[in-house]
Amino acid sequence: MLLLQAPLAVQAHPNDVPPPNAVDLDALLKGAMEGTQTPALGALVMRDGAIAQQAVRGLRRSDAADAVGADDVWLIGSTGKPMTVALIAKLVDRGVLSWDAPLATLLPDLAETMRPEYRSVTLVQLLSHRSGLPENIRDLKVLDTFFVDTRPLPQQRLAFIAQALKDAPAAAPGTEFNYCNTGFLIAAVIAERATGSDFEELMRREVFQPLGMASAGFGPTQAGQPLGHRGGKPVTTAPKVSDDGVPMMYTAAGNMHMSLADWARFCLDQLAGSQGRGKLLSRASYRLMQTAQPGSGSGLDWGVQDSIAGRQGPVLVHGGSDGNWLAWAVLFPNTNTGALVVANATEDMGGDKATKTVLGTLFPTLSPAK
Repeated sequence: MLLLQAPLAVQAHPNDVPPPNAVDLDALLKGAMEGTQTPALGALVMRDGAIAQQAVRGLRRSDAADAVGADDVWLIGSTGKPMTVALIAKLVDRGVLSWDAPLATLLPDLAETMRPEYRSVTLVQLLSHRSGLPENIRDLKVLDTFFVDTRPLPQQRLAFIAQALKDAPAAAPGTEFNYCNTGFLIAAVIAERATGSDFEELMRREVFQPLGMASAGFGPTQAGQPLGHRGGKPVTTAPKVSDDGVPMMYTAAGNMHMSLADWARFCLDQLAGSQGRGKLLSRASYRLMQTAQPGSGSGLDWGVQDSIAGRQGPVLVHGGSDGNWLAWAVLFPNTNTGALVVANATEDMGGDKATKTVLGTLFPTLSPAK
């Protein structure tokens, strides 16, 4: 299980002078796939508050001749985590939640059973990976039970976090970055408790619909859409254990799918928010999301970098994978540009090499040299 946010290291374009903005994106995807087993790649470039270019290339599944289409949906893994943060931020902006309220107050019925170290943890700490919680629940056999759990997703999430909050901390809460999927599930339960609505319903109502993200949904892609791949083969069945992927109740940690254009609609709003023109949130919420927390390279939940591959920052970065897909979002607020790249395969089939080749070529067109 590889829901992640990681520093993105790619090779810079060999020419220090930015090439023309109109990169032949289809040719770039074709070249990036050569020498790999990546069935399909998709890429999208954002400039000046709009989608400037988009291309997809390859096959929906490696064992058939069905080509990917421009409107196809892709699983974007943990690159969906900033969307979960945006949902929580809307509730804070509205006064329904508070960034600084402790878990003992937000989840009073769990206060006695959670470890005392977690009782003072806040939403800011949960969503910036500074809660001290381990990355996932320590007993993966417990996690595996949720792949076959038939209870409503909010009940599953509540049962999961009740157990996870009994795990010993991986770090002292509030002191350092320690990547954690569980914190996002805790935030989802808090939002469900505060509103009386399922997380999935909240996400559609508060984020997807206002931004026009009509294709966005949860869990694996549906029939007729691209499939993730592993070991050279398409993944055609739902995951059964944590080595295969993530259970449905993990949606808040990034188990979402959508078209490239809808993914861009969210990222364009984030870019607009960095300039005080965002549609979804208050200026304070965009600033909090996009600012690194003390002693950390993470905001909520963007990785915040001073530069990338020799290009000027600041840079907002997120990567995500469930082991069958690989996705990257990279935004340059100062130049109002960004790129999204996704593959329906990961490292074992060269998806990492292909996606980083695309990004390394695009970066010089998005930001000047450092």
